[in-house]
Amino acid sequence: MLNQIVHGEPTDQPALLIVHGLYGSGRNWGVIAKRLSDERQVIAVDQRNHGHSPWHDSHSYEDMAEDLAEVIRAHGAPMDVLGHSMGGKAAMVLALKHPDLVNRLVIADIAPVSYTHSQIQYIEAMRAVDLAQVEKRSDAEAQLRKIVDDPVLPTFFTQSLDVTGKRWRLNLDVLARDMDQILSFPKIDGQFGGKTLFLAGALSDYVRREDRDLTKSYFPNSHFAKLPGAGHWLHAEKPREFEAAVRSYLANT
Repeated sequence: MLNQIVHGEPTDQPALLIVHGLYGSGRNWGVIAKRLSDERQVIAVDQRNHGHSPWHDSHSYEDMAEDLAEVIRAHGAPMDVLGHSMGGKAAMVLALKHPDLVNRLVIADIAPVSYTHSQIQYIEAMRAVDLAQVEKRSDAEAQLRKIVDDPVLPTFFTQSLDVTGKRWRLNLDVLARDMDQILSFPKIDGQFGGKTLFLAGALSDYVRREDRDLTKSYFPNSHFAKLPGAGHWLHAEKPREFEAAVRSYLANT
């Protein structure tokens, strides 16, 4: 089963499952998960081939959805599910294939469509780090800053670094091989009739108005909102505002 970080105790509110995006982990969501756990239990998972979860020779959305289904069944269904980017796609496939396991969805800055902007350059950057020269996390960050333009990402990536073991807690080979699959969205016959919020960064181009009809065909009970001043990594760029938006949605739907 996926590695899980559990925050808080069960309450009369549905538990919230948080599903991170590509190169992330449940640990990345620690502050937001802990704060949201004042009203409900929050479970943040490491997806397959990430963090402390098992590595597999597959990284399809169907498989990721089944991983999430296993976690929900173990804790008691249905749950609210929050997913970002790749995690949002996995959450959408879960809801379409197992609607009985999902109460409400919050999808952060992603749509049920295929994308063309590959993330392979970040795998190449992580592979380029000379781990033999890394004694502490900041050593790896310094190497990544010479390769990666975005100032936020080196810190984010090194949260998935096992410094003592001198290895990445990311199955880079499988993620690279399956990148086309990660960028796509599987063809699924089905709908999820539950309430769904598509929360996008106002500065991001991942959730486009021209994809709204397709999105509504899968999620007819969906609503769309934008977080001002935030890009694709909206939960990291505007954590308090992101938390407030999620909290408000869960409290009022």
